[in-house]
Amino acid sequence: MTLARALPTLSLMKAYQDPAFLGGEDARAVRILSEYLAPLAAFHEHRVRDTIVFFGSARQGEDGPFARYYQDARELARLVTTWSKQVSNGAERFLVCSGGGGGIMEAANRGAAEAGGRTIGLNIGLPHEQRPNAYITPGLGFEFHYFFMRKLWFTHLARAIVVFPGGFGTLDELFETLTLSQTGKLDRSIVVILYGSEYWREIINFDALVKHGMISPRDAALMRFADEPKEALRFLQEALPISLGKGGPDIAESVAT
Repeated sequence: MTLARALPTLSLMKAYQDPAFLGGEDARAVRILSEYLAPLAAFHEHRVRDTIVFFGSARQGEDGPFARYYQDARELARLVTTWSKQVSNGAERFLVCSGGGGGIMEAANRGAAEAGGRTIGLNIGLPHEQRPNAYITPGLGFEFHYFFMRKLWFTHLARAIVVFPGGFGTLDELFETLTLSQTGKLDRSIVVILYGSEYWREIINFDALVKHGMISPRDAALMRFADEPKEALRFLQEALPISLGKGGPDIAESVAT
C-alpha cells in the first residue's frame, strides 16, 4: 500500500493585510488615500463641521523668552471655545484645531480643553520636535506621514487660521492658505490673523511685496494683525459667518462636492 506524500500547507495573505506590501512603494497610493479617508470617517462620526486652526512654533513653550505667545494662544483658544459653545445652537462649531504637537499647538489644544470643548490635533511624524500633546480629544487626533494630506485637512474645514510666530513649518502653512485664498481654490473664505504684529512685520515685508507688484493691495488685505487674545477674538467674531447657524454642510456632503 502506497501512502500519498503529505504536501506542505500553503499560507496565503490578503494584500490589504500584508505589512510588507502596504509599506512598500507599490502601495503608496493606498497610504495616501488612507490619510484622506480615516480623518473623513472620524470627522463624520464626531460631527465636526468647521474649525479654527492655530499655527505656530513647536519651540515656544510655557517658559522662556517666548512664553507670552504660549499663554496667549492658550487664552485665545479658551475664549474661542467658550464663544463657540454659546453660538453653536446645539451643534458644536469652530473647534480649535492644531498641528497636534508641542509649543503653540499644545497651548491651543490645552486652552480649548480647559474651556470644556473638543479639540483636534493633526500630528505629523517627524524625527524631532513633533509628539502628540496630551490635550487632544480622543478620536480627534491623527498621525500623518504626508505633509500635503495633513495640510488638506487643515484647510478643508477651516473657517479661520490664527498664525503665531513660527519657523519654516508655520510659514509653509501660512503661505499655503494665502495662496489658496488668492487663487480662489477654496470653496469658502478663510479668515487669516497674524498674531504678534511686531514679529510678522519684521519677518515678512508685505508692503514691499505690494510695492514691487508681486501681490496686489487686495492680496495684502487677506490678513489682519492682532496682539492680544481679546483683539483676535473680536476679529473672529466680526468675520465669521455666525448667520449660517448650522455651521455649513456635513463633512461627508462637503467633501463629496
